[in-house]
Amino acid sequence: MLADSAADSTAPTFTLPTTAADVTDTTRQAAGWLDENWQGWVVSGLRIVLILALALVLRAVVRKVIHKLVTRMGRPAESDGDHGVLGGLLATSGVVNTERRQQRSEAIGSVLRSVASFTILGTASLMALSVLGVDLAPLLASAGVAGVAIGFGARNLVTDFLSGVFMIMEDQYGVGDEIDTGVATGTVLEVGLRVTKLRGASGEIWYIRNGEVKRIANMSQGWGTATVDVQVGYKEDLERIELLVTETAEQLAKESPYDELIWGRVKVLGVESVSVDSVQLRIEARCTPGKSAQVSRALRVRLKAAFDLAGVKLKEEAAAVTVPAQPAAPEILPPSALADPNSARSLAAKPIPTQN
Repeated sequence: MLADSAADSTAPTFTLPTTAADVTDTTRQAAGWLDENWQGWVVSGLRIVLILALALVLRAVVRKVIHKLVTRMGRPAESDGDHGVLGGLLATSGVVNTERRQQRSEAIGSVLRSVASFTILGTASLMALSVLGVDLAPLLASAGVAGVAIGFGARNLVTDFLSGVFMIMEDQYGVGDEIDTGVATGTVLEVGLRVTKLRGASGEIWYIRNGEVKRIANMSQGWGTATVDVQVGYKEDLERIELLVTETAEQLAKESPYDELIWGRVKVLGVESVSVDSVQLRIEARCTPGKSAQVSRALRVRLKAAFDLAGVKLKEEAAAVTVPAQPAAPEILPPSALADPNSARSLAAKPIPTQN
């Protein structure tokens, strides 16, 4: 109560002017106050406008630099005249097509532009508040505490975000790739900075956080291998079989669409296993990534037709063993109980002796 009374006694009182002299004094005070402060207002306003203008200009320049940088990073190395450090950075693998490089460049550019805009505009906003006389120390302290709390609470989110950025920059996988992440296998539908979406073999959709992926097997980069195991008879000429396989594979590689799917010559690696009646050969063909199953199936069909035409046996027939006919054994009847003269039935069957 005492504090309230003291505050009420020290607070300024505002009264309406009732006389001409009071009106004149109030007007002079207002004019004097405006005369003393208008220059500061103008200067502060100009400083704020200048800060915002410089921030917008700097943001535009940085965004343009980022655009040029990302464009140069995604440019093929052979088309870069000066062969700089950044030239072809996203195309170092040599197997990434133009569309794939463009997607990666756009993703990286979007992240860099967002970070640059947030940093520049945030700094300009703090400078404008400082010009207005706002004490930034409590604000910055609160922001620091809040940032630490949010950082501890959202550490998984930060981990997912950073992992997504590096996945895109390193081109670990992209849309349309068939990958194995350890927890799920499927075709990539969408690559985000936090979550990767996969389509499984049975049609299911997997949502995988980027921070949880410890290893990635990409079956759609570089080249694939189509492996076929062929079984032939034990007595077949292996050199003839190898020549037949090579001719059949070369004929398949000349036909569409396998002329683009098969890369190089089909190789017969050799004997994989030997059994009593057959020999198994392993055949390998380098092909377009992700098309190994299609090439293997087509190669099996062609080899089967070629073997049938050439009369190649897939398994040796077992020799028939003739067993001479044995004479029929006489039928042996089970022994009769009457055969034992001491049995009860034999004694009962004996004739009654005659009485003298």
